[in-house]
Amino acid sequence: MNATLRKKVIIDCDPGIDDSLALMLALASPELDVLGITTVAGNVPSDLGAKNALKILAHCHQLKIPVYRGADRPLKRDYVSAQDTHGNDGLGQSKLPEIHKNYHSNACEFINETLRKEQDVTLIALGPLTNIALAHQKDPKAWQNCTRFVSMGGNFKSFGNCSPVAEYNYWCDPEAAAYCFEHLPVKLEMIGLDVTRKMLFTPNILELIYQNAPKEAEFIQKITRFYFDFHWQYEKVIGCVINDPLAVLYAIFPELCAGFDANTQIVTSGIALGQSIVDEKNFWHRSPNSHVLVKVDALKAMQLFLARTCGLDPEMLAQVLPQITSLEGK
Repeated sequence: MNATLRKKVIIDCDPGIDDSLALMLALASPELDVLGITTVAGNVPSDLGAKNALKILAHCHQLKIPVYRGADRPLKRDYVSAQDTHGNDGLGQSKLPEIHKNYHSNACEFINETLRKEQDVTLIALGPLTNIALAHQKDPKAWQNCTRFVSMGGNFKSFGNCSPVAEYNYWCDPEAAAYCFEHLPVKLEMIGLDVTRKMLFTPNILELIYQNAPKEAEFIQKITRFYFDFHWQYEKVIGCVINDPLAVLYAIFPELCAGFDANTQIVTSGIALGQSIVDEKNFWHRSPNSHVLVKVDALKAMQLFLARTCGLDPEMLAQVLPQITSLEGK
Protein backbone atom coordinates (compact mmCIF):
# COMPACT_ATOMS: atom_id res chain seq x y z
CA MET A 1 0.00 0.00 0.00
CA ASN A 2 1.18 3.53 -0.82
CA ALA A 3 2.73 4.97 2.35
CA THR A 4 0.83 8.22 1.91
CA LEU A 5 -2.47 6.34 2.13
CA ARG A 6 -1.68 4.52 5.36
CA LYS A 7 -3.49 5.67 8.50
CA LYS A 8 -1.12 7.25 11.00
CA VAL A 9 -1.88 5.73 14.40
CA ILE A 10 -0.66 5.81 17.97
CA ILE A 11 -1.62 2.75 20.00
CA ASP A 12 -2.04 3.37 23.73
CA CYS A 13 -2.26 0.05 25.55
CA ASP A 14 -1.62 -2.06 28.65
CA PRO A 15 -0.23 -5.39 27.36
CA GLY A 16 -1.94 -7.70 28.47
CA ILE A 17 -2.81 -10.79 26.44
CA ASP A 18 -5.46 -9.36 24.15
CA ASP A 19 -3.50 -6.10 23.78
CA SER A 20 -0.59 -8.20 22.53
CA LEU A 21 -2.81 -9.92 19.97
CA ALA A 22 -4.07 -6.49 18.91
CA LEU A 23 -0.50 -5.24 18.47
CA MET A 24 0.33 -8.29 16.35
CA LEU A 25 -2.70 -7.49 14.21
CA ALA A 26 -1.84 -3.79 13.86
CA LEU A 27 1.75 -4.57 12.87
CA ALA A 28 0.51 -7.01 10.21
CA SER A 29 -1.98 -4.53 8.72
CA PRO A 30 -0.65 -2.60 5.72
CA GLU A 31 -3.32 0.09 6.17
CA LEU A 32 -1.69 1.28 9.40
CA ASP A 33 1.46 3.34 9.96
CA VAL A 34 2.14 2.75 13.66
CA LEU A 35 4.00 5.87 14.78
CA GLY A 36 4.53 4.61 18.30
CA ILE A 37 3.19 2.52 21.14
CA THR A 38 2.46 4.01 24.56
CA THR A 39 1.72 2.03 27.69
CA VAL A 40 -0.41 2.81 30.72
CA ALA A 41 -1.07 1.16 34.07
CA GLY A 42 -3.94 -1.22 33.47
CA ASN A 43 -3.82 -4.95 32.93
CA VAL A 44 -0.22 -4.69 34.13
CA PRO A 45 1.94 -1.84 35.44
CA SER A 46 3.04 0.54 32.69
CA ASP A 47 6.72 -0.45 32.83
CA LEU A 48 5.85 -4.14 32.47
CA GLY A 49 3.50 -3.23 29.65
CA ALA A 50 6.35 -1.47 27.86
CA LYS A 51 8.55 -4.55 28.21
CA ASN A 52 5.74 -6.71 26.86
CA ALA A 53 5.21 -4.37 23.91
CA LEU A 54 8.89 -4.81 23.05
CA LYS A 55 8.46 -8.60 23.17
CA ILE A 56 5.62 -8.37 20.65
CA LEU A 57 7.58 -6.00 18.42
CA ALA A 58 10.48 -8.44 18.49
CA HIS A 59 8.21 -11.34 17.59
CA CYS A 60 6.90 -9.31 14.65
CA HIS A 61 10.38 -8.11 13.64
CA GLN A 62 9.42 -4.46 14.07
CA LEU A 63 11.59 -3.21 16.91
CA LYS A 64 12.14 0.08 15.06
CA ILE A 65 8.72 1.25 16.30
CA PRO A 66 9.28 3.25 19.50
CA VAL A 67 7.68 2.35 22.83
CA TYR A 68 6.91 4.96 25.49
CA ARG A 69 5.97 4.19 29.08
CA GLY A 70 3.19 6.35 30.46
CA ALA A 71 1.18 6.84 33.65
CA ASP A 72 1.86 4.34 36.42
CA ARG A 73 -1.34 5.03 38.33
CA PRO A 74 -4.88 6.31 37.67
CA LEU A 75 -5.67 10.01 38.05
CA LYS A 76 -7.28 9.68 41.48
CA ARG A 77 -8.14 6.19 42.61
CA ASP A 78 -5.79 3.43 43.72
CA TYR A 79 -4.38 1.28 40.95
CA VAL A 80 -5.78 -2.25 40.62
CA SER A 81 -4.11 -4.37 37.94
CA ALA A 82 -5.68 -7.28 36.07
CA GLN A 83 -2.77 -9.66 36.52
CA ASP A 84 -5.19 -12.22 37.93
CA THR A 85 -6.61 -12.34 34.39
CA HIS A 86 -3.40 -11.98 32.36
CA GLY A 87 -0.76 -13.55 34.60
CA ASN A 88 1.92 -11.88 36.67
CA ASP A 89 3.97 -11.26 33.53
CA GLY A 90 0.92 -9.98 31.64
CA LEU A 91 1.48 -12.57 28.92
CA GLY A 92 -0.11 -15.62 30.49
CA GLN A 93 2.97 -16.75 32.44
CA SER A 94 4.55 -17.51 29.05
CA LYS A 95 8.08 -16.62 30.18
CA LEU A 96 8.96 -15.02 26.87
CA PRO A 97 12.57 -13.82 26.79
CA GLU A 98 13.30 -10.23 27.75
CA ILE A 99 14.17 -7.86 24.91
CA HIS A 100 17.30 -5.87 25.63
CA LYS A 101 16.22 -2.59 24.15
CA ASN A 102 15.37 0.57 26.02
CA TYR A 103 11.94 2.09 25.96
CA HIS A 104 11.19 5.75 26.54
CA SER A 105 9.49 7.19 29.61
CA ASN A 106 7.49 10.16 28.31
CA ALA A 107 4.32 8.79 26.72
CA CYS A 108 2.23 11.95 27.13
CA GLU A 109 4.93 14.14 25.61
CA PHE A 110 5.29 11.73 22.70
CA ILE A 111 1.54 11.76 22.05
CA ASN A 112 1.34 15.55 22.07
CA GLU A 113 4.52 16.06 20.05
CA THR A 114 3.28 13.63 17.43
CA LEU A 115 -0.09 15.36 17.24
CA ARG A 116 1.64 18.73 16.82
CA LYS A 117 3.80 17.42 13.96
CA GLU A 118 1.43 15.10 12.12
CA GLN A 119 -1.93 15.66 10.47
CA ASP A 120 -4.88 13.25 10.62
CA VAL A 121 -3.71 10.98 13.43
CA THR A 122 -5.89 8.18 14.79
CA LEU A 123 -5.53 7.24 18.46
CA ILE A 124 -6.39 3.65 19.33
CA ALA A 125 -6.69 3.25 23.10
CA LEU A 126 -6.77 -0.34 24.34
CA GLY A 127 -6.41 0.33 28.07
CA PRO A 128 -7.42 2.83 30.74
CA LEU A 129 -7.48 6.40 29.43
CA THR A 130 -5.02 7.92 31.91
CA ASN A 131 -2.35 8.81 29.34
CA ILE A 132 -4.94 10.33 27.05
CA ALA A 133 -6.46 12.53 29.75
CA LEU A 134 -3.04 13.70 30.95
CA ALA A 135 -1.81 14.45 27.44
CA HIS A 136 -4.94 16.42 26.57
CA GLN A 137 -4.74 18.39 29.81
CA LYS A 138 -1.17 19.41 29.00
CA ASP A 139 -1.81 20.57 25.42
CA PRO A 140 -5.42 20.51 24.24
CA LYS A 141 -4.57 22.47 21.08
CA ALA A 142 -2.40 19.63 19.80
CA TRP A 143 -5.45 17.39 19.79
CA GLN A 144 -7.01 19.27 16.88
CA ASN A 145 -4.90 16.96 14.70
CA CYS A 146 -6.56 13.87 16.18
CA THR A 147 -9.18 12.93 13.61
CA ARG A 148 -10.38 9.69 15.23
CA PHE A 149 -10.27 8.30 18.73
CA VAL A 150 -11.12 4.61 19.10
CA SER A 151 -11.43 3.33 22.67
CA MET A 152 -11.80 -0.31 23.64
CA GLY A 153 -13.77 0.20 26.78
CA GLY A 154 -17.15 0.55 28.37
CA ASN A 155 -20.41 -1.29 27.85
CA PHE A 156 -23.94 -0.33 26.92
CA LYS A 157 -26.27 -3.28 27.53
CA SER A 158 -23.70 -5.95 28.23
CA PHE A 159 -22.84 -6.88 31.80
CA GLY A 160 -19.45 -5.77 33.09
CA ASN A 161 -16.25 -7.75 33.42
CA CYS A 162 -14.99 -6.41 36.75
CA SER A 163 -18.30 -5.47 38.38
CA PRO A 164 -21.93 -6.12 37.46
CA VAL A 165 -22.00 -2.90 35.43
CA ALA A 166 -18.45 -1.81 34.58
CA GLU A 167 -15.82 -2.74 32.00
CA TYR A 168 -12.27 -2.88 33.35
CA ASN A 169 -10.57 -0.08 31.39
CA TYR A 170 -13.10 2.54 32.50
CA TRP A 171 -13.38 1.06 35.99
CA CYS A 172 -9.59 1.16 36.45
CA ASP A 173 -9.50 4.94 35.89
CA PRO A 174 -13.04 6.31 35.74
CA GLU A 175 -11.93 9.92 36.16
CA ALA A 176 -9.73 9.69 33.08
CA ALA A 177 -12.52 8.10 31.06
CA ALA A 178 -15.00 10.75 32.22
CA TYR A 179 -12.53 13.49 31.26
CA CYS A 180 -12.01 12.07 27.78
CA PHE A 181 -15.72 11.77 27.04
CA GLU A 182 -16.19 15.38 28.12
CA HIS A 183 -13.14 17.09 26.60
CA LEU A 184 -11.76 15.34 23.52
CA PRO A 185 -12.43 17.30 20.30
CA VAL A 186 -13.72 14.23 18.42
CA LYS A 187 -16.45 11.76 19.29
CA LEU A 188 -15.05 8.89 21.30
CA GLU A 189 -15.74 5.71 19.34
CA MET A 190 -16.62 3.31 22.15
CA ILE A 191 -16.02 -0.26 21.14
CA GLY A 192 -17.11 -1.95 24.32
CA LEU A 193 -18.17 -5.31 25.67
CA ASP A 194 -21.41 -5.35 23.67
CA VAL A 195 -19.33 -6.14 20.58
CA THR A 196 -15.98 -7.36 21.87
CA ARG A 197 -17.60 -10.25 23.79
CA LYS A 198 -18.53 -11.65 20.38
CA MET A 199 -14.84 -12.20 19.58
CA LEU A 200 -14.49 -15.64 21.15
CA PHE A 201 -11.18 -17.34 20.39
CA THR A 202 -11.74 -21.06 20.90
CA PRO A 203 -9.59 -24.24 21.01
CA ASN A 204 -10.99 -25.09 17.56
CA ILE A 205 -9.59 -21.85 16.17
CA LEU A 206 -6.25 -22.50 17.81
CA GLU A 207 -6.17 -25.97 16.23
CA LEU A 208 -6.96 -24.42 12.85
CA ILE A 209 -3.89 -22.21 13.26
CA TYR A 210 -1.78 -25.22 14.26
CA GLN A 211 -2.77 -27.03 11.08
CA ASN A 212 -1.68 -24.10 8.90
CA ALA A 213 0.86 -22.00 10.80
CA PRO A 214 2.31 -24.10 13.66
CA LYS A 215 4.96 -21.61 14.77
CA GLU A 216 2.42 -18.81 15.14
CA ALA A 217 0.03 -21.21 16.87
CA GLU A 218 2.72 -22.13 19.38
CA PHE A 219 3.34 -18.47 20.19
CA ILE A 220 -0.35 -17.65 20.55
CA GLN A 221 -0.96 -20.71 22.71
CA LYS A 222 1.85 -19.64 25.06
CA ILE A 223 0.18 -16.32 25.77
CA THR A 224 -3.49 -17.44 25.73
CA ARG A 225 -3.47 -20.69 27.76
CA PHE A 226 -3.71 -18.73 31.02
CA TYR A 227 -6.53 -16.66 29.50
CA PHE A 228 -8.41 -19.82 28.51
CA ASP A 229 -8.19 -21.09 32.07
CA PHE A 230 -9.38 -17.78 33.52
CA HIS A 231 -12.42 -17.64 31.25
CA TRP A 232 -13.43 -21.16 32.17
CA GLN A 233 -12.99 -20.57 35.89
CA TYR A 234 -14.95 -17.33 36.04
CA GLU A 235 -17.37 -17.44 33.11
CA LYS A 236 -17.54 -21.14 32.11
CA VAL A 237 -16.45 -20.14 28.61
CA ILE A 238 -14.33 -22.59 26.61
CA GLY A 239 -11.86 -20.27 24.96
CA CYS A 240 -11.15 -16.61 25.60
CA VAL A 241 -12.65 -13.29 24.60
CA ILE A 242 -10.12 -11.22 22.63
CA ASN A 243 -11.44 -7.70 23.10
CA ASP A 244 -8.64 -5.48 21.82
CA PRO A 245 -8.07 -6.88 18.31
CA LEU A 246 -11.59 -5.81 17.40
CA ALA A 247 -10.73 -2.19 18.16
CA VAL A 248 -7.82 -2.35 15.72
CA LEU A 249 -9.95 -4.03 13.06
CA TYR A 250 -12.70 -1.45 13.51
CA ALA A 251 -10.17 1.38 13.13
CA ILE A 252 -9.27 -0.06 9.71
CA PHE A 253 -12.68 -1.40 8.68
CA PRO A 254 -15.42 0.63 10.42
CA GLU A 255 -18.05 -1.24 8.41
CA LEU A 256 -17.40 -4.31 10.60
CA CYS A 257 -19.39 -2.67 13.40
CA ALA A 258 -22.55 -0.62 13.66
CA GLY A 259 -23.70 1.76 16.36
CA PHE A 260 -25.17 5.16 17.11
CA ASP A 261 -24.17 8.59 18.37
CA ALA A 262 -25.10 9.44 21.96
CA ASN A 263 -24.00 11.36 25.00
CA THR A 264 -22.13 9.04 27.36
CA GLN A 265 -21.12 9.72 30.95
CA ILE A 266 -18.82 7.69 33.19
CA VAL A 267 -19.68 7.07 36.85
CA THR A 268 -16.75 8.06 39.08
CA SER A 269 -17.94 6.94 42.52
CA GLY A 270 -20.17 4.52 44.35
CA ILE A 271 -21.48 1.08 43.55
CA ALA A 272 -21.60 1.78 39.79
CA LEU A 273 -17.98 2.98 39.62
CA GLY A 274 -16.76 2.94 36.02
CA GLN A 275 -20.15 2.31 34.45
CA SER A 276 -20.65 3.92 31.05
CA ILE A 277 -24.14 5.41 30.96
CA VAL A 278 -25.27 5.85 27.37
CA ASP A 279 -28.16 8.24 26.76
CA GLU A 280 -29.59 6.32 23.81
CA LYS A 281 -32.97 8.09 23.98
CA ASN A 282 -31.52 11.60 24.47
CA PHE A 283 -33.12 12.18 27.89
CA TRP A 284 -30.34 14.64 28.77
CA HIS A 285 -30.61 16.70 25.55
CA ARG A 286 -26.82 16.96 25.43
CA SER A 287 -24.71 16.90 22.31
CA PRO A 288 -23.40 13.43 21.44
CA ASN A 289 -19.84 12.91 22.62
CA SER A 290 -19.53 9.27 21.56
CA HIS A 291 -20.28 6.75 18.88
CA VAL A 292 -21.34 3.57 20.65
CA LEU A 293 -20.83 0.28 18.81
CA VAL A 294 -23.50 -2.37 19.40
CA LYS A 295 -23.30 -4.77 16.44
CA VAL A 296 -20.37 -6.61 14.88
CA ASP A 297 -19.73 -9.05 12.07
CA ALA A 298 -17.69 -11.28 14.39
CA LEU A 299 -17.18 -13.98 11.76
CA LYS A 300 -15.61 -11.55 9.29
CA ALA A 301 -13.59 -9.92 12.06
CA MET A 302 -12.13 -13.25 13.14
CA GLN A 303 -11.34 -14.14 9.53
CA LEU A 304 -9.40 -10.89 9.16
CA PHE A 305 -7.62 -11.40 12.47
CA LEU A 306 -6.44 -14.89 11.53
CA ALA A 307 -5.50 -13.99 7.97
CA ARG A 308 -3.31 -11.12 9.14
CA THR A 309 -1.73 -12.34 12.35
CA CYS A 310 -1.21 -15.94 11.22
CA GLY A 311 -1.07 -15.66 7.44
CA LEU A 312 -4.00 -18.03 6.94
CA ASP A 313 -5.64 -18.19 3.53
CA PRO A 314 -8.79 -16.00 3.46
CA GLU A 315 -10.68 -18.35 1.15
CA MET A 316 -9.93 -21.30 3.41
CA LEU A 317 -11.04 -19.31 6.42
CA ALA A 318 -14.31 -18.33 4.75
CA GLN A 319 -15.01 -22.00 4.14
CA VAL A 320 -13.78 -23.58 7.38
CA LEU A 321 -14.35 -21.01 10.12
CA PRO A 322 -18.18 -21.18 10.03
CA GLN A 323 -17.92 -24.96 10.47
CA ILE A 324 -15.88 -24.83 13.66
CA THR A 325 -17.23 -21.78 15.50
CA SER A 326 -20.53 -20.18 16.45
CA LEU A 327 -19.31 -16.71 15.50
CA GLU A 328 -22.08 -14.61 14.00
CA GLY A 329 -21.81 -12.75 10.71
CA LYS A 330 -24.03 -10.08 9.32
